[in-house]
Amino acid sequence: MAARNEERDLLRQTVAALVEKHATPEAVRAAMESDRGYDETLWQLLCEQVGAAALVVPEELGGAGGELGDAAVVLEELGKALVPTPLLGTVLAELALLAAPEPDGTALEQLAEGSAIGTVVFGTDYAVNGDLVGADGSVVIGTDGDQLSRWTTFTSEPAATMDPTRRLGRVTAGQTEPIGADPGIADYAAILLAAEQIGAATRCLDLTVEYTKARVQFGRPIGSFQALKHRMADLYVAVSAARAVVDDALTEPSTTSAALARVVASEAFSKVAGEAVQLHGGIAITWESDIQLYFKRAHGSSQLLGHPSEYLHRLQAEVF
Repeated sequence: MAARNEERDLLRQTVAALVEKHATPEAVRAAMESDRGYDETLWQLLCEQVGAAALVVPEELGGAGGELGDAAVVLEELGKALVPTPLLGTVLAELALLAAPEPDGTALEQLAEGSAIGTVVFGTDYAVNGDLVGADGSVVIGTDGDQLSRWTTFTSEPAATMDPTRRLGRVTAGQTEPIGADPGIADYAAILLAAEQIGAATRCLDLTVEYTKARVQFGRPIGSFQALKHRMADLYVAVSAARAVVDDALTEPSTTSAALARVVASEAFSKVAGEAVQLHGGIAITWESDIQLYFKRAHGSSQLLGHPSEYLHRLQAEVF
């Protein structure tokens, strides 16, 4: 266990260093406004130097032989800076392919090395990476909650979203091939997205604390006012508690733990982003401020893969 923690700490540090160097706020804005919606050079570095897209793929299939928690570490670090990448959808596609009795080794190898983009389509919702799939090598998986299918032909179109740092698309199936029983891809998706939300919430809170220390009003930093100290402490507790729930879900993934992680991570991030707008004042809603991007990410993420209320209903069903 200690060795695994040390490996994840090293993984976290490596990703954080790449993000610091290649994903500054200016770079993130340039990436989200590019044709692809992400920095292709950074994506290549993440795949080649970190093996980000290979973490959940077994070694015998060209991957790193890691676990869900390893992918979560990378997504959390990317989430801190709102870095646009195809990682979430690609990891989910890999997990879906691995559910087959005989996984497609070629497709997994292409996804693991980052030369192909993947996505999983849940019902009729917009799909992560849905605007990117369509090029040769794209892997699209559909699920009805019980069975997985590989979409060998499909059409895709981009969707207008509030969050410019995460593009979505609607993918429509053409010809499909059965893969096998769904092992709970929606639960994996909820947990990984929750980890990303924790990263973004953490950084948004850090930015807010820094601002309150620098913003002077009535001759003193506003962060020195007792009322604001209490608000900041409440936000810290909310994020820390949510992180603990997400960590538990990563340790023992299940429908219940995934739903709980999704609810608390969404609530924590939305709370932090909302307070960040309040504490930054009018500047927070200007295009030049990064806080408006965190606010949009918080709203967009809370609606992605199902509204938190849907997950609350699942939890209620477990209790009553």
